[in-house]
Amino acid sequence: MGTNQKRYAICSAIAATGVPALVMAKGHQIQGIPEVPLVVADKVQSFSKTKEAVVFLRKNKAWADVAKVYATRRMRAGKGKLRNRRHVQKLGPLVIYDQDQGLTKAFRNIPGVDTIQVDNLNLLKLAPGGHVGRFCIWTEAAFKKLDGLYGTWRKASTAKPGWNLPQPKMANTDLSVLLKSEAIRKVMRAPVKKIVHAVPRTNPLKNIRQMLQLNPYAAVSKKNAELVSAKNIRAKALKVAKASGKPAPANPMAKRAAKVKSKK
Repeated sequence: MGTNQKRYAICSAIAATGVPALVMAKGHQIQGIPEVPLVVADKVQSFSKTKEAVVFLRKNKAWADVAKVYATRRMRAGKGKLRNRRHVQKLGPLVIYDQDQGLTKAFRNIPGVDTIQVDNLNLLKLAPGGHVGRFCIWTEAAFKKLDGLYGTWRKASTAKPGWNLPQPKMANTDLSVLLKSEAIRKVMRAPVKKIVHAVPRTNPLKNIRQMLQLNPYAAVSKKNAELVSAKNIRAKALKVAKASGKPAPANPMAKRAAKVKSKK
């Protein structure tokens, strides 16, 4: 994967962390937090005790997401149990900081919580499993540093030469509003409501009904051909019987011929 593609993916993952619908769709419990993305004071970077980190998460209503991690801890299926990875669990919040003044030690003992430095943002942390929308807690300094790292739509990045924030392809992504707008409706054709059923094409040489539609005399021709064939078969049988001295076979059409003659 190219460097630009990686940067594009990281920018997309960062943008998704600020959409509550995507964060909740990933399973994070963010019903009680005041805002998304959650930006907190830089004082958090100086935490060095797990007790302080727990109090901080409870105060900001983010502990519900950690409680979900505790509830989902279970035994791994398969042989991974024998390879030093016995348990699996869901992921909790990701704490993004600028300077580590003890923060990593404070949060490392809380299950599901990951920490990462803003200069080293990792796609596997921002979008684990390839699914964007992880619940992120930003320190104020880390959040302010994003513009310098990835640039804006008007200003290029200072840390990554020649890189600007990707432009959105659509100014308005609400598809239902776009389809109902008058400007688009004027250039669209009217919907085709008439249902046209396909007529099956049949071969008249194999389908007698199709042949009769094209040529009604085909029934007479077919019957005459059958009668001539039967007559030839009888003539051949009579010749064989005469040569061998055997009695002639009965004529199946004699009865019908006599009936026709009597009517005349």
